[in-house]
Amino acid sequence: MVFSKVNSDLKPYGGRSASYHLAAKPLTVIVAISCVLFMMVVSNVSASNKPVCKRSDDLSFYFNQAGQDWESETLPIGNGAMGASVLGGVSVETIQFSEKTLWTGGPGSKQGYDFGIASHSESYPERIKAVQKRLKQETKLTPELVANKLGRASSGYGSYQSFANIQLEFSHNPAQISAYKRSLNIKNAIAAVEYDYQHTHFKREYFVSYPDQVIAVKLSSDKAKQIDVSLDLDIANNRTVHKTIKRLPHSLNRDVVLMTASGKLLDNQLAYSTNMAVIAAGGAVSMTTQKISVSGADSVWLVVSAGTDYALNYPSYRGKLEQEKLIQRVSDAVDLGYEQLKKRHIDDYQSLFNRVALTLNHCLPQQPIDQLLAHYKANTLLAKERRALEALYYQFGRYLLIASSRKGSLPANLQGVWNNYEQAPWNSDYHININLQMNYWLADATNLSELNTPLFDFIDALIAPGELSAKRIFSVDGWVLFLNTNIWGFSGLIDWPTAFWQPEGAAWIALHYYDHYLYNQDPLFLKQRAYPVLKKATQFWLNTLSFDDSKGTYMVSPSYSPEHGDFSVGAAMSQQIVSKLLASTLAAAKSLNDQTMVSDITAVLAKLDTGLKVGSWGQLQEWQQDWDDKLSQHRHVSHLFALHPGNTISPLFTPALAKAAKTTLLARGDQGTGWSKAWKINFWARLFDGDHAHQLLQEQLNGSTLKNLWGNHPPFQIDGNLGATAGITEMLLQSQNQEIHVLPALPSDWPMGSITGLKARGNITVSFKWANHQLTHLELSSAYSQAVVIRAAALNGKTEVLTRDGKTVNARFEQGVLQFEALKAESYQLKL
Repeated sequence: MVFSKVNSDLKPYGGRSASYHLAAKPLTVIVAISCVLFMMVVSNVSASNKPVCKRSDDLSFYFNQAGQDWESETLPIGNGAMGASVLGGVSVETIQFSEKTLWTGGPGSKQGYDFGIASHSESYPERIKAVQKRLKQETKLTPELVANKLGRASSGYGSYQSFANIQLEFSHNPAQISAYKRSLNIKNAIAAVEYDYQHTHFKREYFVSYPDQVIAVKLSSDKAKQIDVSLDLDIANNRTVHKTIKRLPHSLNRDVVLMTASGKLLDNQLAYSTNMAVIAAGGAVSMTTQKISVSGADSVWLVVSAGTDYALNYPSYRGKLEQEKLIQRVSDAVDLGYEQLKKRHIDDYQSLFNRVALTLNHCLPQQPIDQLLAHYKANTLLAKERRALEALYYQFGRYLLIASSRKGSLPANLQGVWNNYEQAPWNSDYHININLQMNYWLADATNLSELNTPLFDFIDALIAPGELSAKRIFSVDGWVLFLNTNIWGFSGLIDWPTAFWQPEGAAWIALHYYDHYLYNQDPLFLKQRAYPVLKKATQFWLNTLSFDDSKGTYMVSPSYSPEHGDFSVGAAMSQQIVSKLLASTLAAAKSLNDQTMVSDITAVLAKLDTGLKVGSWGQLQEWQQDWDDKLSQHRHVSHLFALHPGNTISPLFTPALAKAAKTTLLARGDQGTGWSKAWKINFWARLFDGDHAHQLLQEQLNGSTLKNLWGNHPPFQIDGNLGATAGITEMLLQSQNQEIHVLPALPSDWPMGSITGLKARGNITVSFKWANHQLTHLELSSAYSQAVVIRAAALNGKTEVLTRDGKTVNARFEQGVLQFEALKAESYQLKL
């Protein structure tokens, strides 16, 4: 552009040639060339000042300073059971960590604990009948009135606890360091801190190993004998503490010192223990009764194990504190050596994480993450840089679920696995009116199906107390949960008026079992795990639904749309969830030839109100009555359950209902809490509106994301992260309607990209690319022989299906979809 401007100024005079003009005006030429050179220099200087772009597959982010605020500045690492937080202090490093089973409350609590289950003397079945009678007479009742009748004060509920702080003290003066960098690489799940101090480069590395069940930290420098550090385990004062320090003999003749801190929580006498082994290369290691000190070492590394005597076993929830096993973990880790320990960690983690790769023709600039987020919010990033942050955020959600949900641990709670509090926000428990469900939406779709195991183990253990609640509160068979639960089998009611009554919670969480089956097609899982949970949840509703003689329909009563409005009969969400549960259980019963359940469900399902009504201003009604306020922007949009995660509403198959859902979403607006925005990403994706889904993703990053990329309710809740990743997946691939829909909601801002390794229902792995907003390449493989139906705008009657060795497969294209018979374990490519 510069040269064009100069040349345009050198036009010949009066028809004279350009050469005559140049010859006649040598000074002009010199000045012009000088200006060009100057502008090129300025341009180069500006380019050199512009942040360097990382590779498109670089999945790391960093701060250029130590963190001060745990919630917004920590770098989280975890292995499902344990979560550690890296703030990277220079003179004092506090590595706070948690272990999911360390909770106050529950059996043995000083406050008393009854699982939230009412006694016979509380006469709950009669109370519920009285509320149902008033609802029939008055149509609606205030939450306060119903809570006064049905709410129940809980005691001994408890809270997730911080386990301990690993304290590292150095003699480094923070004012004299330079080149500080604190980073998290989600490609290998390793955090690091680096800086220069007195002409020496220091580095710390941190990870939490799943295969070896330890936290590992290594301290090193680029010069010998520079590591001086004292180490301690700092334990909260709400428990007893017995601390020991001793040398640990090892066959490899390493100088290993072991610190153990153990005791019991004061509230419930839950026993705990944590063990830290410190290994120094060179230097001197000394001990006092409270600390371990290392001086003049070339490097130091440490491993930490932790556990309690908790057991996921109703009603005692106690097992044995296996102290010898915890010590053996650190001993085995020391025997492996740091590099082998690290390799095992990376291999295990990447076996999950590397299944899916997303590129958006993006480029992540070399900027600290807090600055990058600020530039994103100010809209001062290049388009490819904005896409880079969005791609990173997508994979960060997968990283967080891997770090907070692995086999053998409890499921991801409101904060995943991380917690810095003695009394956590909302106890860091499990809310089952949206939050726990949202945590796991991404698991199957992003090819992380194994991560569901802690969820299913946890829910299985809630069946027994849930059956007791069904008996005591409703006097029926089946099982039920309400709004929230903890690790102690809480299955009853609380007394918060706008958030205590949600008996559909058990039905909703049971649907995760069936969806997992649809994704993976494992008949043993359906028979042995999914169906028993679905059947008991269905039995509860078959026994509690009310029949409205005037309408000839079955209704849920009492019913409450989460945290919004009054109690009524048959709120939309209640009816939609129960409808979906019965339909799913019916399909499973048919598959397993349970004819009694087939008959029972069929009779009720035929007369069950679906909760799908269009109101006076074109909205999907939240209640049976047309009460919706057009000006309400309440964060819960629960009456769109049938759109997502349900599949009853679809622009393809129920366009009128989809239009009503869109009207509702437009009225509610794009604001809300972090999890609310995440759910709306999924809603808009299901409506095939990629631009609006992307707008919600931007809202999530702009207003509901902390500096360390954690989701913000506020306060920090992990469901916003995990729900947003699920939503992005829905923008790219959907499979809820017995067909694979590729690029159903691609936003304008993502004109080019690719994704590999997504999983569609039917256990079909899908990878594809697009350019100019059009699908250009599609590959898939099926774990089973089955008919495959694919929908994509780029498909037509000329589309060919080829096997991996290039053979053409018979395929049929009609009504916008392509269908062919896939063979087990065969790979297919569509020639577009």
